[in-house]
Amino acid sequence: MAAKWLKDTVFYEIYPQSFKDTNGDGIGDFNGIIEKLDYIKGLGCNALWINPCYDSPFKDAGYDVRDYKKVAPRYGTNEDLFRLFEEAHKRGIRVLLDLVPGHTSEEHAWFRESQKAERNEYSDRYIWTDFCFQGAPGFPYVGGESERSGCYVLNFFKCQPALNYGFYRVTEPWQKSFRSPAAMATREAIKDIMRFWLSHGCDGFRVDMAASLVKNDDDRKTGTSTVWRDIRRMLDLEFPDAAIVAEWSNPPLALRAGYDMDFCLNEPGGCYSTLMRDYANYGGFINSNRNAEDHSYFKKDAGGDINRFLDEYLSWYEDTRDLGYISMLTCNHDTLRPSYNLAPRELKLAYAFLFTLPGVPFLYYGDEIGMKYLDVPTKEGGYFRTGSRTPMQWDDSANHGFSAAQASDLYLPVDLSPDAPTVASQEADPDSLLHTVRALLALRHSEEDLQADAVLQVICSEKDRPLVYRRGSLLCVVNPSGRSLETALPADVCGKLKGEVIFSIGEVTVENGRICAGAQGFAVMR
Repeated sequence: MAAKWLKDTVFYEIYPQSFKDTNGDGIGDFNGIIEKLDYIKGLGCNALWINPCYDSPFKDAGYDVRDYKKVAPRYGTNEDLFRLFEEAHKRGIRVLLDLVPGHTSEEHAWFRESQKAERNEYSDRYIWTDFCFQGAPGFPYVGGESERSGCYVLNFFKCQPALNYGFYRVTEPWQKSFRSPAAMATREAIKDIMRFWLSHGCDGFRVDMAASLVKNDDDRKTGTSTVWRDIRRMLDLEFPDAAIVAEWSNPPLALRAGYDMDFCLNEPGGCYSTLMRDYANYGGFINSNRNAEDHSYFKKDAGGDINRFLDEYLSWYEDTRDLGYISMLTCNHDTLRPSYNLAPRELKLAYAFLFTLPGVPFLYYGDEIGMKYLDVPTKEGGYFRTGSRTPMQWDDSANHGFSAAQASDLYLPVDLSPDAPTVASQEADPDSLLHTVRALLALRHSEEDLQADAVLQVICSEKDRPLVYRRGSLLCVVNPSGRSLETALPADVCGKLKGEVIFSIGEVTVENGRICAGAQGFAVMR
């Protein structure tokens, strides 16, 4: 079962280099996050996910870790991060760090030792072939850069050698079983890192590329899941309140492997992709024609069908509801911001849906004000993702209040367009996206039937009718189209419905057993 505190939790994801700079170097820092904790709490988020903040050469924005137990100096010191944990806890905010277990930087001390010709305790910490001219068929690999005679396997970019958790199916002499001493040593090393941060106040981890550990483990049900169940046992014994969320996008596997939560992500054709960025039809994909056909459900009159999402989501939900939680997100550091192809009213409806679903939702910094995806050059291995990693826009002062540095010294440029959204401008507008997000999250916290574990029942999902679903004793209604839609309610639903609207966007009414949702309307009824 998932950690109990997740029942009424909403996460706020912070890309630390882009959130708030307090020392004028153009890069966000821990003190900046501390400074904005009251804003985050007031928004309605009571937990943080902080992207990697460890020492790194930053060839992949910190997902190339050089030292797991030391923070990157550009963000502050270990003591600054410990203070962030403390200040967050004072406000009832939990903090997850980003764990990168599948690979390190090529500059990590473990890898430097592993590269040496003479055997040592780190020789098998990574995956090596037995000879400098022997590649690793089926895997990306690098040769010719080490004193050691062998090629090493990569986990992602060239700068990220794969840590050795072994192979489920051993097919070559140089491959080791996932039960081998070498693979077990890697597993214990990751546990040691987790213990370090948890003992200093961290509340858990978001786990990068969670399914990437054991190689030749095609269905991930045995080797990789065995690793995570072993780590889960350690957490249950030593840190029973800790929570872990997987970057896996396969809740039936991830939750059975010991995770509290798993993300519903945006693989092309995946269910999440049909809601706000229709990757299935390439309408919102970064490398496509922006005017291409787009059937995102929340895009007004785009012909979207909610069942493209529900077919997969509901099967996951029914299969895992007693195991843990599915986590929906507005977007993250790897995806396009939802404002890329959705207008403010469309965003309000999309967020209303996401924040009234079961599970534990995640809000990406700046999505609460509709920050734009910017067309900017790649930074630290971001490539197309860089446009979703630009500085938070706090106000209309220099650099939108992100930093006192010269604009040329900023980590990434801020949005200089005349209509760039800011927190300050939306605070002053009662109809803003920011106020809608605050109201939605306040509603979720106040109504137990909207929280993580309350039952979901879909009442109507037919095309050209409003989407109607029940959360406990509450009824939610969504109509993303530009015209009114209505449907008859089942008798058992009508008999229990008081008709009291406790939250609405637009007009939604119930009369004579029929529910009518006005154009681009949403409501929660008691």
